[in-house]
Amino acid sequence: MTQKLANFIVGLFGGISGSLFGKYLVIFIISMVPILELRGGLIAASIFDLPMWQSFFLCFIGNILPIPFILWFINPIFRKMREWKHLGKVVLWCEEKAHSKQEKIENLKYLGLFLFVGIPVPGTGAWMGCLIAALLDMDKKKSLLAALCGVILAGIIMLIFSYGVLGRVF
Repeated sequence: MTQKLANFIVGLFGGISGSLFGKYLVIFIISMVPILELRGGLIAASIFDLPMWQSFFLCFIGNILPIPFILWFINPIFRKMREWKHLGKVVLWCEEKAHSKQEKIENLKYLGLFLFVGIPVPGTGAWMGCLIAALLDMDKKKSLLAALCGVILAGIIMLIFSYGVLGRVF
C-alpha cells in the first residue's frame, strides 16, 4: 500500500520533481505526511534514484518534524476541535483509531512505542505512535526518544527494502 501511495504522490508532484531540488522536496514532504512518513519518502527516493544516505537523512528529518508537536500539542488541539461539530467527528475518528492500536504500546510502554514506530507495517508509524503516547499521557521526553529511535529503525529497514531488495527488482 505504501508503495502505491508513494508512486501516486510522486506522480502528483510531476513538474516539481523535474529538478534535483524538487525531488528532494517531494521526499521531504512525503516523509511528513501521515501514513506514508519516512517509509514512503524512502520508496520515492528510490524511485527518483536519489543517493541513499542523503535521502535517509532528509526523510528522517521530515518524519521527526511533526513528532514534538503531536506529543506536546495534540491534546489541547483536540480539546479545541471538539467545540466544532465537524472537527469533533475528526477528533473522535482519530481517537478511535489510536485506541484500537493502543494495546500494542500500552503493555510494553516505551519499548512498545519504539517497536510500533520502528517496524514498518500498515497502520503504524511515528504519527500514530505519538498520538497513542499522547492519549495515554506517557512521558513526553521518553516518548520522543522512543519515537526517534523507532524512526531510525524503520529507516534502516526501509533502506534495505527500497534500496536493496526493491532496487534489484526494478
